[in-house]
Amino acid sequence: MSAVNQTEFRQAMAHLPAGVNIVTTQGPAGRCGITASAVCSVTDAPPTILVCVNRGSVSHATFQRNGRLCVNVLNSEQEELARHFAGMTQMPMEVRFAWDIWEPDGTQGEGGQPALRDAIARLQGSISDCKEVGSHSVIFVTLDRVTVRSEGGSLVYFNRGFHRVQRELATAS
Repeated sequence: MSAVNQTEFRQAMAHLPAGVNIVTTQGPAGRCGITASAVCSVTDAPPTILVCVNRGSVSHATFQRNGRLCVNVLNSEQEELARHFAGMTQMPMEVRFAWDIWEPDGTQGEGGQPALRDAIARLQGSISDCKEVGSHSVIFVTLDRVTVRSEGGSLVYFNRGFHRVQRELATAS
């Protein structure tokens, strides 16, 4: 049996559509955010998600030390933000958090994390576990706050590019 090489694996994963998210944290270790597509649900009892973060990322230690984060699920109009938080534009982190796109301080409750005003969903919680797997950490987050907007499309990453997904409107017959 032959082993799968990295190039084959990456090519296959490029064909797996994934939602695009900006994962943020703030706390004693500072404030940061990254673009991530490796986010998924684990269980609804208790509501838990996982986020995969590259251990070589400069933000990795900040997420772990702060112990809390927010997954901001991007809407279809937020591709530019995804590019900024992916580091594709070299925009400094402090500039990204200075824009008027964030919920005002205090609206996210105790231990509030940076939450994008126009995200289609925001999932906030505490890191409950972390497993190191290869180059990444799989971070398990027990949620204590979820906000969902009913309108808007979604941004997905597929075949190494961003794509907009819009909900079809029902037509009267």
